[in-house]
Amino acid sequence: MTFCGYLPYVGPPMVVEHEISLKFTSSPAPSEIYDNIRTPHVPASGIPIEIVLTILEAAYFDDRGGPNIDLLSKCALVCRAWSLHGQKLLFRRVRLRSHSAFVSFTHATNRSSLRGRILSDAVIQMRAVLDYNQPGCLNQSSLAVAVANCPNLYELDLAQYGCVAPGKDVVGSPAQERMRRPAPSFSERSLALLGAGPRITALNFSNWSENSQSVLQLLEVWPSLRSLSLTGTSPVLFPGVTYPPFPCALEELRLNCQREPAKEFLGWLLHRSAEEKSLRIIDLERQPSPELLDFLVEKHGETLHSLAIPSFAMHEHAHAAMRCRSLRELRTESSWSSPVICRQMPETIQHLAFGLDLDTLLNPIIDLVKTRDDLQAVTVNLWGDGHRHPQLASLQMACAYRGVDLRLTRDVRRMRLLVRGDPVVPPTYPRTQTFDSMQPTVRSVFVA
Repeated sequence: MTFCGYLPYVGPPMVVEHEISLKFTSSPAPSEIYDNIRTPHVPASGIPIEIVLTILEAAYFDDRGGPNIDLLSKCALVCRAWSLHGQKLLFRRVRLRSHSAFVSFTHATNRSSLRGRILSDAVIQMRAVLDYNQPGCLNQSSLAVAVANCPNLYELDLAQYGCVAPGKDVVGSPAQERMRRPAPSFSERSLALLGAGPRITALNFSNWSENSQSVLQLLEVWPSLRSLSLTGTSPVLFPGVTYPPFPCALEELRLNCQREPAKEFLGWLLHRSAEEKSLRIIDLERQPSPELLDFLVEKHGETLHSLAIPSFAMHEHAHAAMRCRSLRELRTESSWSSPVICRQMPETIQHLAFGLDLDTLLNPIIDLVKTRDDLQAVTVNLWGDGHRHPQLASLQMACAYRGVDLRLTRDVRRMRLLVRGDPVVPPTYPRTQTFDSMQPTVRSVFVA
């Protein structure tokens, strides 16, 4: 039996005729298609300047953490509406390395004109070089005039180099020989001009001369200092000389001296900070002796938020860090640290930075990521074959699961850029370089 026996008979299929006409035309050229697309409407007045400023501020920093001079210079030449705002961003950070640079700067920031006042008000960070071994160098009086001309300046990065007799200089001489070159002390007139200028809150002084008293002169000028960085020649307090108490309550101290500063100097420098419990950040770029680190932690460990030294491999350094029970950030560049330091990290820890190679113990760090709820970021510099560490994937998974930002780099200079921000104590770590991290009084200069 077939299926036909069960289906009703419907007769033969009906044929329906359809008339179909085809018209072949060539497709329009791509240029014609794009010509028909409606372009966005731009107001006659142009893009609102608020949007332009937001874009320029977002693109302000380059890959090296400095201002994107090339971009900002081109933006300042786009049109008259952009010109002043682009120049204000260019003048946010100023570098003076020669007398000719000083002349150009003072001409641009002449406060007798409206534009000059606007540009001088925009300067908040200045880097200057006093190199007495170079012809046409920037001198002390010119530096003082430039600083006094910028009322909103809050950070001064100053490098001082000594000089030798003509024909006696050796190109490429070791650092110790460069530091034996004499440099003049600051004159009373220069110090008076500096003192009459803006309230500097951050001073970075690199002294590559044998004059160990220059930094003491500068420290007397600004009682408003909150952040201090010293590099090169170690400051010295001469025996038998009575020094007035240092009036500043520092919040940040960074040291990179050729010789470890004496405890007498640090005690004098940090006396007010210890009384007011103000010191929050200690960054030692050279490995300190256990005695020096113990001295600093004994005086300031109770309120310390950030501690950075090259290595925590020695038990003495690790135990000193463990005594800081309010730490929010711990940084080291070494690939080996005592494992006990991670196990004893306080619950307040927010940022951890370390080096990684094949021999690094990652288990304590992975456990820390899993157990610290306030942890925000982990920064890792990969040394050698560190990217092949068998537990690196476990660290990545732990950070991803806990929502911790894991930042990997193979360049230690890039690592330093990631962890060092503007010289103001941040509410959270790691520190960043953004416009939001500037002081509110300075921020208003850019939005005016």
